[in-house]
Amino acid sequence: MPSTTLIIVPAYNEEPRIADVIRGIGEHIPGVDIVIVDDGSSDRTREVALRAGAKVISHPFNLGYGAALQAGYQYALSKGYSELIQLDGDGQHDPSYISDLLGVIRRGEADVAMGSRFLEPIGIGSDHRSYRTPLMRRFGIRLFGTITSLIIKQRVTDPTSGYQAMNRRVLEWVSSDKFPFDYPDADVIIMLHRAGFRICEVPVRMFESQDKKSMHGGWKPLYYVFKMFLSIFVTLMRK
Repeated sequence: MPSTTLIIVPAYNEEPRIADVIRGIGEHIPGVDIVIVDDGSSDRTREVALRAGAKVISHPFNLGYGAALQAGYQYALSKGYSELIQLDGDGQHDPSYISDLLGVIRRGEADVAMGSRFLEPIGIGSDHRSYRTPLMRRFGIRLFGTITSLIIKQRVTDPTSGYQAMNRRVLEWVSSDKFPFDYPDADVIIMLHRAGFRICEVPVRMFESQDKKSMHGGWKPLYYVFKMFLSIFVTLMRK
């Protein structure tokens, strides 16, 4: 019986980690369909992902995180999937929480379930260490978490998580031209709320990045803050 669930993994130069990510998903959700969106990698991300058993969508050059996500959304929509999970290709998202996110969607408790590293997961064991974020990134998460919470009148602790599950209705919405192509974070949460979708956060565990690479290095935090404020402003101006 064909799977109705698709897992998409945007990846850019994740050759050392992508096979482990695919294997981890398969261990927790056996037989699920996995698509890696290779966003113009200059390494062997595509080859390694194919060898690990995933399907791969490849961009000819790097288009950005939002564009990679939407490529996965549109693929899922065209193939008729009814629910979708997204997680990153750098190994930070613990795949053992996929079932928790999917469970919220399948029980009809929300249309979008977002993983939060700042809510305490249940049954994580004594070896769990709190997720450490760099100062500037932590500032951005708290700032936009507060703004988002005030706008949608619901507590949001981790608007930059990237670890999410969604149903078919949300999948149709994010596949449209309303979806931002650079930093789809707090602005998308606000858009989804204003579109009438039910949103909730689910406690998940995340791991620290092994190589510390981040879109929030150098001057990028200032650019991110500017673009996110602009995107939220535009979102609030829309009908």
